[in-house]
This record gives sequence, C-alpha cells and structure tokens, in this order.
Amino acid sequence: MALGTQLAELAIDIAREAGELARRRRSEGVEIAATKSALADIVTEADREVEDLIRSRLSVERPDDGFLGEESGAERGTGDVTWVVDPIDGTVNYAYGIPSYAVSIAAVIGEPTPAEWEAVAAVVFNPASGELYRATRGEGAWLGENTRLVVNSETSPAGALLATGFGYDPATHAGDLARVARVMPLARDLRRAGAASLDLAFVAAGRLDGYFERGLQPWDHAAGALLVTEAGGIVGGAGEGGTASSTLTVASGAPLFDRLLEAALDG
Repeated sequence: MALGTQLAELAIDIAREAGELARRRRSEGVEIAATKSALADIVTEADREVEDLIRSRLSVERPDDGFLGEESGAERGTGDVTWVVDPIDGTVNYAYGIPSYAVSIAAVIGEPTPAEWEAVAAVVFNPASGELYRATRGEGAWLGENTRLVVNSETSPAGALLATGFGYDPATHAGDLARVARVMPLARDLRRAGAASLDLAFVAAGRLDGYFERGLQPWDHAAGALLVTEAGGIVGGAGEGGTASSTLTVASGAPLFDRLLEAALDG
C-alpha cells in the first residue's frame, strides 16, 4: 500500500475517534479553558483533550513522525512525515453550539512550513453533520466513500459564491472589511461560516466558488488545501512563492483564482 494511502486511512480512523470525543464533550457542555490571541479567541478543554487523543494515537501508530498542532505546538520527528492538526477548527462555533466545526488532520512531507512541505494525505471531519472529506495526493478528493469532489470550473454571470473569515483582534477588522469591499464586485454573495477547514472543503465540493482569508495558521489550511488541489482547484496566497500564509490564503477553481487573489491582495 502506498504511503499516502496508509496515512490517509490512519487519519480517517483517528479523525472519526477524535470527532466523536468532540461531539460527546459538546453534548456534555463546553468549558472555556483560556484565550489565545484576543479575548474572543478561545480554547476549550475539549480542544486540548481532542488534540491529546490525536497526538497519543499518532505516537503509538507512527512514533517517528513529527507533529504540529494548534494547542500543543510543534515537535520534530526523526522521519520525513509531520502531522498538522487542528483538533477543533471553529472553536467559537463549537462553544456556542453552532454545528460548523471540524477535526482537521493532514500528513505532510518536508519542512513543517507550508512553503516547504508537500501534503500527502488529509481529512476534514465534521462530527455534527457526519461528513468526512478526505484526500490522498494523486488520488483525488472525496466526500465519504464514493462522492468525488470537483471544484467549480465556471462561475455564474451573477458572480461567485465566496466565503471568508475575520480575525479576533479588533485592530484587524477594518482591514478585513476593506478586503471584503474589494472582493465583492466578483461575488454574488458572501458566506462567513467560521471554520476554515470546512470552507476549503466546500470549495473542493463545489458548494462554494472561492474562499479568501487573512490570519490563517498552517493547521487551519493544511488539510483543506489538499482537498482543494486534489479536486482540481488552486490554493495560494501571500506566502513565499505565492503559497497560503497568515497574510492571505485564497482557494478557488482556476478561472476565478487570479482575479480573486488580485482583489484580495490589493491594498
């Protein structure tokens, strides 16, 4: 079995177990553990518990691999593979009981930075809906067992259905809103669902035409980006070599990508 397929199968198994733990903790009630970059940027006890579960499973199954997680940071492995994990992407949604959150797990090869790694396997799992998105490099992207994902190759004359997000630091809101204003001439409407991994999965599935956001960290987009590219789309931004970065991440089908990137970068 090819390495990517092995890693994808492991990621699926772990994501389902981690998602069930997150769903169960949500039903029991959410306890806020801390704030991160701003008062609105929260961490729940479940975030930490779910990441601990994922890290523990990986340490048993693949002890030589590295790990880069939102809650517990980075640890280099002795092998070539690093796991990039967001245990609960969309924590604020999760805390409020909004069923738009996900376990995001990607396996990458190379240096643990987006400009230098190659993602080889990815899973995004929404425990609230039961939808599991998966991708293996060179083998396409899928929803569940049999639904192959394909990005939209054309946009309506009415414009593109786009998604974005906003940072938690109030100082960034004016810039984010200015970016939205520049992009809106391309759009028929805008969605803001609150979980980057699911926004990217929706681009891969053709539920959205495109997505753009400032402020994403590697664990926010590592899995979702592979879904998009394996579904025939493009992911890029303002990072080294035009890669996705915290300055800007953009994803869409090829006909829209350059226009969306230009509008989102302008200014």
